[in-house]
Amino acid sequence: MFQKILIANRGEIAVRIIRACREMGIKTVAVYSEADRDALHTLLADEAICIGPAPSADSYLDMERILSACVAMKADAIHPGFGFLSENARFAELCEKCSIRFIGPSAAVISKMGNKSEARRTMIEAGVPVVPGSKEPVFTVAEGLETAKQVGFPVMIKASSGGGGKGMRVSYSEEDFEANFQSAQMESIKGFSDNTMYIERFVEQPRHIEFQILADSFGNVVHLGERDCSIQRRHQKVLEESPSVAISDELRKRMGETAVRAARAVGYENAGTIEFLLDKNKNFYFMEMNTRIQVEHPVTEEVTDLDLVKEQIRIAAGEPLSFSQEDVKISGHAIECRINAENPERNFMPCPGVITDVHLPGGRGVRVDTAVYSNYRIPPNYDSMILKLIVHDKDRPSAIAKMRSALGELIIEGIDTNLDFQYEIINDEDFEAGNVDTDFIPTHFPGYVK
Repeated sequence: MFQKILIANRGEIAVRIIRACREMGIKTVAVYSEADRDALHTLLADEAICIGPAPSADSYLDMERILSACVAMKADAIHPGFGFLSENARFAELCEKCSIRFIGPSAAVISKMGNKSEARRTMIEAGVPVVPGSKEPVFTVAEGLETAKQVGFPVMIKASSGGGGKGMRVSYSEEDFEANFQSAQMESIKGFSDNTMYIERFVEQPRHIEFQILADSFGNVVHLGERDCSIQRRHQKVLEESPSVAISDELRKRMGETAVRAARAVGYENAGTIEFLLDKNKNFYFMEMNTRIQVEHPVTEEVTDLDLVKEQIRIAAGEPLSFSQEDVKISGHAIECRINAENPERNFMPCPGVITDVHLPGGRGVRVDTAVYSNYRIPPNYDSMILKLIVHDKDRPSAIAKMRSALGELIIEGIDTNLDFQYEIINDEDFEAGNVDTDFIPTHFPGYVK
């Protein structure tokens, strides 16, 4: 087992990893930018080292600084968390060259699955259903339009290296295709330094269903059930739950087996997520694979009673999975609300600033993952998510009631948040009835989405 792990991240996921390591008897090293000097993860880790100024490019995305810090602090491994360098194949490769264990899949697997076009081709070869679309990468408007005509409108234009809703546009006709393609491609070039695009049929009003998988270096692969992540704004998740009311036991079995087959097809190792679109007729299609721990992993932990971060560390240390697929049981229902420092009424504009006071809810079945505290200053340089509120209860109605209570108890003063917006979602009749899809927020809260 590792003696010391460097955490190449910040915020609540860094705190989450530090706690898992502490319970496993592993020392931790926190890295931080100048803006995060007083951040909670720097206070909780055994050691902390500054890696640069506030901009991510000069700190949390600077591979050489992070690797130098790892060597200087004599850490055995790096846990990348999510975001930043977590799905960067070059970073994973450099870790391997420096004899530092990267807690995640290999650089080759990250590269293959991180490129959406390559991932689609791999899944097709593995017999995994995919949304009809381009078989090869697309670089120009003319190529894209020809593919769109073959696929049939409406189509989704996607960046091959995209993620988090960036580099994505929906085109409903030939007339709006060029503008949407150019907009998505420019966003991809700016955000990912990649002009590679692909086209796929736009599945209208689908659910976003993802399956958590774990795979060790001995060929054992299991899935831990599904998460329903359909509540989104601008392709970014807002609320997640497990299990999904739309999934029967038979469909869960088929989708889970497909997720395992997809992971095996690329020789996957560590924690990962296979994301599907589920249409109104219960047809499911592979969308992408996330080669890291997910923001929403707590809902899976709550219904399976497994610690995914600890499992990641054990797998990376060369241990086999201690359980089989038959051992995985889904118990009760869990919901996660992402609390962001943003103003929903102003098009979800980020709202950094000082949290003057905070009161966190508690009680049986209530979990809070966060790195904020009273008088903590939220820097303007990073993602606006500041807290994850997770509840678990015997069934979905009970979990909704518990989340309603927990949201009512949560107090964050000094900044704007989406707390009231989450409360509106939880109290919506269609949400309570389980009638959701990826258009839920634009349909039910059109005033918030401009």
